[in-house]
Amino acid sequence: MSEKQGGPGGPSGDNSFEERLRAARARQGLDQAPPDAGKEPGDLGPSPLGIGLRVGVELVSALVVAVAIGYWLDRWLHTSPAFLIVFVFLGGAAGVLNVWRVFAPRH
Repeated sequence: MSEKQGGPGGPSGDNSFEERLRAARARQGLDQAPPDAGKEPGDLGPSPLGIGLRVGVELVSALVVAVAIGYWLDRWLHTSPAFLIVFVFLGGAAGVLNVWRVFAPRH
């Protein structure tokens, strides 16, 4: 083998192999710490009560903000409940999207 091919006799042979090995390990995710590496031994993650409260707050806050915007637009533009109805649906969709983000699997 010649030195151009990075054979074992050449000075760049070890560096090339180490670089390729490092790149392959990074591609496979072998150099990353395990997902629970920073946790305490007794830590079980977020409690069900905490998750339930967060979901409730996400839904209610999205609806309250949307209803406020719809009500304000209806008063400002002198339209009856048109914007209020539209923003209730938008707020509900935003709340469901926020809840989806809480429960969506992490990659």
